[in-house]
Amino acid sequence: MKVILIKDVKELGKTGEVVNASEGYARNFLFPRKLAIMADAGAMKAVDTKKKIIESKGEKLLEEAKTLAEKIKDVNLVIHAKVGTGTKLYGSITNHEIAEELAKKHHVTIDKRKIQISDPIKSIGSYDIPVKLHHDVTAHLHVEVVAITN
Repeated sequence: MKVILIKDVKELGKTGEVVNASEGYARNFLFPRKLAIMADAGAMKAVDTKKKIIESKGEKLLEEAKTLAEKIKDVNLVIHAKVGTGTKLYGSITNHEIAEELAKKHHVTIDKRKIQISDPIKSIGSYDIPVKLHHDVTAHLHVEVVAITN
């Protein structure tokens, strides 16, 4: 029996796939748990429509990410921080602080989780920080940490 999966089913398939399932398995397990529906003409058309909508949204998100990557590429973000002995900072610069400064100074809003710092920045200097905007788009943000002068 052909069924369309509504949710991912382990060892059977992913959401939206048309798969063959035994009649008993479909009737007694998949249908009551609302994991699948019968693969008739109307359901197949609905699944195709949903796939097209999802693809168009994905393309739109990809274009937005590429546009944002072009903006970020030219940004030179300067962050002022208190310095202790030598070049060591009091505390550290985190991805949250970088996102705030980027929004404040350059009016570019990025989720802090997209800024990928392996370890917090703990000394003054220049850093190239990757920003993963989309699973296909990664931009590099140039951050310069300088000491606060009184």
